[in-house]
Amino acid sequence: MKIMAAFLIGCSFFASPLLADVKPAALFSDHMVLQQGMSVPVWGWADPGEQVTVSINGQTQSATTGDDKKWMVHLSDLKPGDPTTMTIAGKNSITIKDVLVGEVWLGSGQSNMEFSVSVKAKRFAGVNNEAEEIAAANYPKIRMFTQKMSLSETPMEDCVGEWQVCSPDTVGAFSAVGYFFSRQLQKSINQPIGFINTSYGASVAQAWISKDDLAADPRFASLLKPAPAAPAPTTQAAGGRRARGGGNALSNHSPYGLWNAMLHPIEPYAIRGVIWYQGESIIGGTEMYSQLMETLIKTWRKQWEQSDFPFYFVQLAALDNNSNKPEVREAQAKALSIPNTAMAVTIDIGDQKNVHPKDKQDLGDRLAKIARALVYGEKIEYAGPMYDSMSIEGNSIRIKFTHVGAGLMAKDGDLKTFEIAAADKKYVPAVAKIDGDTVVVTADGVTAPVAVRYAWNRWPAGCNFYNKDGLPAAPFRTDQW
Repeated sequence: MKIMAAFLIGCSFFASPLLADVKPAALFSDHMVLQQGMSVPVWGWADPGEQVTVSINGQTQSATTGDDKKWMVHLSDLKPGDPTTMTIAGKNSITIKDVLVGEVWLGSGQSNMEFSVSVKAKRFAGVNNEAEEIAAANYPKIRMFTQKMSLSETPMEDCVGEWQVCSPDTVGAFSAVGYFFSRQLQKSINQPIGFINTSYGASVAQAWISKDDLAADPRFASLLKPAPAAPAPTTQAAGGRRARGGGNALSNHSPYGLWNAMLHPIEPYAIRGVIWYQGESIIGGTEMYSQLMETLIKTWRKQWEQSDFPFYFVQLAALDNNSNKPEVREAQAKALSIPNTAMAVTIDIGDQKNVHPKDKQDLGDRLAKIARALVYGEKIEYAGPMYDSMSIEGNSIRIKFTHVGAGLMAKDGDLKTFEIAAADKKYVPAVAKIDGDTVVVTADGVTAPVAVRYAWNRWPAGCNFYNKDGLPAAPFRTDQW
């Protein structure tokens, strides 16, 4: 017993100085990328009253640790350059090495954002031409921070993860969407790119919204009602990964659990914007989903204190499954009414039987095009044709579009998957022809048409409507039946 007591005293002696050590948040670590051209918060923990100084590239900022043991400084006007170091000093000193300044983007959502480049990395994995892509992934100015997946009933202060420099040895574990987006962006703007991957397979939108923000909106009251008690599950339920047993078990289908564990710890790390890939998992119906996405976008911007940072999202790909029905895609598109948002359409690059399509290259390119055009000022088209208006002309309907770009086109023959309906609301296959910047739709037997729809199916095989910039048209309907 005396030996054990002495051992414990010794451990206490050696551990006690650690309580005074300055500790930065996990994001501030070797190989990180800091956002250029804006206020950059740097934060962490130390003893109350301790003076903490952060130095980088000749700039020094200091703060006094509060009673809550937290400190934060703000760096300003960082500029890209060669790799540098950051020093964080209080009673101890920490040197963070190989730091780049450039553009930082956050990627979040469910398994298609989690989906990694290499099939060896995890279950949601393996892009087209995987071996060739990995061998060519020598981009030292691209770094990715992959956050460990976790859930919490209360807000967490820090996360677990590390920055990795992009190379053939590391890229296999990268988010594929995040990597291809970063690769295209880095090639275009020639700046370092940092990508923070905070995603969780099968997660619902409300899991990524704080409890306070959900509770403040009466539309979401039903989401916060406790579930009835139930035996502890022995298997995964309805796609949800559970953190503990019981009827109220926390899972990726629970409200606010992922905001607590995976979003709160990383805000307000300075970012340029967000890309979001989620929607296969919905609880509450499509109307509530569009309301949740509006709340998510607005509250994230408020919490980051970066006004209306860009928020670009992926519309679900074609898939012969009810999770990807056209009404979900329509609900997603409603977020376009929020300022500084944009949507990458993937209706043409899905997989009929696999909710995790492997063509993440085209998707990364489409997301990067949006950023290149809207953030970085390139004069390129960033979206495919989007429904604008219709007019009835006798037995035909003429459809007008935005994002016509260099012109409208059909790939591989005549336009497909257009349908037309009369007042009886019965849609039938239609003939659609491009006429300048419009499409004229008709069908035998429909002499008084009132509505048109395009690619309005879970798996609209053969949809082939694009602009000449190579971007697919978004599915649409003109009715609200």
